[in-house]
Amino acid sequence: MAGHSKWANIKHKKAAQDAKRGKIFTRLIKEITVAARLGGGDPNSNPRLRLAVDKAYEQNMPKENIERAIKRGSGDLEGVNYEEIRYEGYGIAGAAVLVDCMTDNRVRTVADVRHAFTKYGGNLGTDGSVGFLFKHCGQLLFAPGTDEDKLMEVALEAGAEDIIANDDGSIEVITAPYEFVAVKEALEKAGFKAELAEVTMKPVNETELTGDDSVKMQKLLDALESIDDVQEVYTTAVID
Repeated sequence: MAGHSKWANIKHKKAAQDAKRGKIFTRLIKEITVAARLGGGDPNSNPRLRLAVDKAYEQNMPKENIERAIKRGSGDLEGVNYEEIRYEGYGIAGAAVLVDCMTDNRVRTVADVRHAFTKYGGNLGTDGSVGFLFKHCGQLLFAPGTDEDKLMEVALEAGAEDIIANDDGSIEVITAPYEFVAVKEALEKAGFKAELAEVTMKPVNETELTGDDSVKMQKLLDALESIDDVQEVYTTAVID
């Protein structure tokens, strides 16, 4: 099945993430801490923790930082007790936005998120207002020129749900959230290294924005991502 062109958007996203490396460390430490608290401190029996630890190593986080975060989450060290909250809203041209947060102060966080939506032309919605427009899944994106037939064979054998050939030649592999690690490892063993690999909230349908709308939407997304309590921002917008 064909999909929208993804390559330029993904490269932009990666560059933006690399520019915020210090903030990525903070977010990963929160995720590791919460994952360990909810599912235990052993990554081998806690898929969410395994994902967070793998991502931390990919970002070159020191091992001692990871171990400290696990110990805080497991209760072996004292630390802040973070609460997970998801906010839903609308951006420019009705594009849907999900904002995942971890916070020790819900009042502060909702005020910051509402302010960003209001200032940059969006609207904070109610629970469930846009969540149905996204699918919780694993997503691996491979560069144009990747051997699609071989990739499909390995991915489906490993338990992938879908293979999407995008208009720009890039290929997406979609998995169930907790099949993600097994599929990723099988693909890497076969020599396929994804340019982007994450468990995400993937839009069911996308809203393409151009011109002023794309500029306004990017400002809104940047404002949301700059909030300290925000972990991830997902949107149905495809920005030109």
